[in-house]
Amino acid sequence: MLTHESLLQAVSSTLSSTHLPGLDAPRAGKVRDIYPLPDQRVLLVTTDRVSAFDRVLGTIPYKGQVLNQLSAWWFDHTADIVANHLVNVPDPNAMIVREADPLPVEVVVRGYITGVTDTSLWTLYANGDRQPYGIDLPDGLHKNDPLPTPVITPTTKAEKGAHDQRLTRAEIIDRQLVVKSLWEQVEAAALALFDRGQSVARSAGLILVDTKYEFGLLDGKLTLIDEVHTPDSSRYWTQESYGTGTDPEHFDKEVLRKWFVAQGYRGEGDPPPITPDFAAYMASLYISLFERLTGQPFEPGQQPAAERIIQNVNAYCP
Repeated sequence: MLTHESLLQAVSSTLSSTHLPGLDAPRAGKVRDIYPLPDQRVLLVTTDRVSAFDRVLGTIPYKGQVLNQLSAWWFDHTADIVANHLVNVPDPNAMIVREADPLPVEVVVRGYITGVTDTSLWTLYANGDRQPYGIDLPDGLHKNDPLPTPVITPTTKAEKGAHDQRLTRAEIIDRQLVVKSLWEQVEAAALALFDRGQSVARSAGLILVDTKYEFGLLDGKLTLIDEVHTPDSSRYWTQESYGTGTDPEHFDKEVLRKWFVAQGYRGEGDPPPITPDFAAYMASLYISLFERLTGQPFEPGQQPAAERIIQNVNAYCP
């Protein structure tokens, strides 16, 4: 694990955007820059930008490398369940993927009943909804309880600035968002991925609480896309903190959201800047999660120089 001092030193050199010579200006996502490449491929450069409350709020050193390398590790360790769009990883901050047609539905699998937003499973349940997202839930559940079996809570893929729309299985099929036979494949793949994720987390002393999966079609075949089981796309608790009568200790982006709330920020107006100490702490948390899940030490690459990235990419794209 990198020391707190070394992480503090890296705060000032955090990657916020990458402009690569010879490539058009990228399409910027929340935490990545996206460059089109030949032959229906895309270069994803994961930055250290931080998003919370649907806004870009600051930077955390090495965050991009953790998300990039952890997703690549998960792609390799779940390829027996469903195909993925990864081609190769030419740089610690970047991967080349095949372009896929994304499905218009985001898939969230939940193993525990938790959350505080208006659309969270626990909030809906606490307000008397025993069939949230069309799922039958028993009486007697308490916040943070494990569910009898993991459930899928699908939503639409919201446009920027809008909220996801809750969906049921019947609505997805009736509205022809995804045809029934393909949706059955999605459900089976998502539950199998979640089972694998929970097993790995359990061995690492963690609990995979819930996670988001995005799927697409590549040459007509169901394909896993986007990042997988990262602290930005998943909620993790430590096993030792669960069941102690207090909120479990998080190893994910929820720590960041809670920090902003503690500063009085609720998502409106200009957010407060992340302090160097907190940025270093968040970096240590992300890195620790990487090391616990993979069983490998995190070895950061150099802060990416545009010339080095493009040289590495050209080796794969002659």
